Amino acid sequence: MQSIQFVAIIISLIILVVVVDLIRRGMLKEQYALLWIASAIVLMMLSVWRGLLDIIASILGVAYPPSFLFLVAFLFLLLIVLYFSVVISNISEKNKKLSQEVALLKTMFEEHKKTG
Repeated sequence: MQSIQFVAIIISLIILVVVVDLIRRGMLKEQYALLWIASAIVLMMLSVWRGLLDIIASILGVAYPPSFLFLVAFLFLLLIVLYFSVVISNISEKNKKLSQEVALLKTMFEEHKKTG
């Protein structure tokens, strides 16, 4: 086993253990952890099963298969960032609507208070 393969296995295990622990503690919701768990499992499979990594890398024309492993990790991180950008955008829009509704309710309350 090459040292790069060993490092990849250790990093995959660390990611998986940390994500599961964060879910267990309630610090990370399951819906947000799915991409993290999927990335850790895919990285683990490609790290342990070196033959699969070599086959996929040669099909894609990657000369050094372990570099393909880090490319896969990078692509998963991009997916995670994209997913969280969508979530943040939705939350931002909901927050804006909620602020507008609170302002309307406050105005209505103050008008009712003056007339009543």
